[in-house]
Amino acid sequence: MKFIEEVKSHSSKWMKTKGEKYHNFYWQRGYGSFSVNPSEIDVVVRYIENQSEHHKTKTFQEEYLAFLKKYKIDYDERYLWD
Repeated sequence: MKFIEEVKSHSSKWMKTKGEKYHNFYWQRGYGSFSVNPSEIDVVVRYIENQSEHHKTKTFQEEYLAFLKKYKIDYDERYLWD
């Protein structure tokens, strides 16, 4: 938990140095961490490249909740969406 807190803190400070449009950058409350099978990295890269198009049909929230349910990951609904 401390590691993620440090990553979020330092990356927020770094982002704010990247120009005026990033001065209000912040991370959402909470976090999640997932691993990727190395043999499927190309699938993840394609997903990221097409993410904006993909989210025209399914919101991030819908997709994330489906992922949590599919893999039977416990979660507290109070912290899903701020």
